[in-house]
Amino acid sequence: MNFYKIARSLLFRLDAEKAHHLTLSGLRIAQRLGITSFLRPNTKQEPVTVMGLNFPNRVGLAAGLDKSGNCIAGFGSMGFGFVEVGTITPRAQDGSAKPRLFRVREHEAIINRMGFNNPGIDSALDNIQKSRKGFDGILGINIGKNKSTPNENALDDYLHCFRKSYDHADYIAVNISSPNTSGLRELQTPKFARELLSPLMNEKEKLKDETGKNVPVAVKIDPDMGDDQIKDLSDLFSELQIDAVIATNTTISRKSISDHPMSGEKGGLSGTPLSARSNEVIAELHTKLKGEIPIIGVGGISSIKDAEEKLSAGASLIQIYTGLIYQGPALIKQLTKIEG
Repeated sequence: MNFYKIARSLLFRLDAEKAHHLTLSGLRIAQRLGITSFLRPNTKQEPVTVMGLNFPNRVGLAAGLDKSGNCIAGFGSMGFGFVEVGTITPRAQDGSAKPRLFRVREHEAIINRMGFNNPGIDSALDNIQKSRKGFDGILGINIGKNKSTPNENALDDYLHCFRKSYDHADYIAVNISSPNTSGLRELQTPKFARELLSPLMNEKEKLKDETGKNVPVAVKIDPDMGDDQIKDLSDLFSELQIDAVIATNTTISRKSISDHPMSGEKGGLSGTPLSARSNEVIAELHTKLKGEIPIIGVGGISSIKDAEEKLSAGASLIQIYTGLIYQGPALIKQLTKIEG
C-alpha cells in the first residue's frame, strides 16, 4: 500500500495552501514527539564535499517549503542530505493576498505567488534552533529583502539577515530571483548585483575572521534571463568568488502550459514544465564558470532521469520541492541511489 498516494489524494481535495500548512503542522508535531523516524526511508548515503561542506548525500530540500524553519529535523528524517529554509526577511511579512498557491496537476506543477511570507529573521532563528535538533545534515538559510524595502536599500536587509544567520547556517543562500516580490529580479542586473554581492562577500570574510567559521554564500538565480545576463552574472560570480550558484528559481514563462486554465495565474511556475529550461541554464552556467563554482540544480526534478540530467548539465547537488509534493518521500530514496 502506498501510504503517500492515499494521503495525497486527501490533501489534494483541500486548497493548496491549507494542505501545505496541514502537512507542516503534522510534521512539526511528529518532530516534537520524536516520532519522525517512521518517515526515514532506507536512503543511500553517498557523502559529497561541495563548498567545503560534507553533505551526507547530494539531495536537498529547496527553499520555500519550510519558510519559517519549523521542520528541519522532520525533513531530515525523510532522508534529505541538506535542508534549505526560507526565504527569510528582516521583518515579518504576510506575503501576497490569498489565494496564492495553485496546483497544475496535469503537468505536475505548482504556481505560487506567496511573496516571501515569513515570521522575520529573529523568530525564524528561534524556530531553527529548536527544529534542527537531531538533524545531522547540512542547513542552508535562504535570505531576502522585505517588500517595503526599495532596491536602493536592499543591501541593508540582506546584510541584516546575513549577520544574524551566520552562526546558525552551514551556508547562506541569497535570493535575488523570486518573481513574487516586485522589482526583486532587478537585483540580478550587473549594477545592483555588484552593489549587493560585493559587500556581502566582504562581510563574510569579516565574520569568518571574527568567528573562525566559514559559511559559504550561494546565489539563487532565475531561469528567465538571457545568455548575455547569464554571462554577466557568471563573470561577476567568478570575480567575487561566490561559493555556489543555485539554478534555478521558478519561471514566469507559461509556454509549456499555455493551453491550461491555470496559465493566466500570476506567480512563479515550478515542477515538470521548468525542467528543460533549468537544465539549459545549468549547462550555460557550468560552461561560463568553467566548472570552478559549484551549481545546485533545482527545477522540475520528479524522477531519477530528471536528477541525472541536472548532474550531467553540471550540477554538483540537487534540490526538490514540487516533485516531493507530487511523488512523496519515496522520491528522496530514489534520488539518493544515483551514482555521482
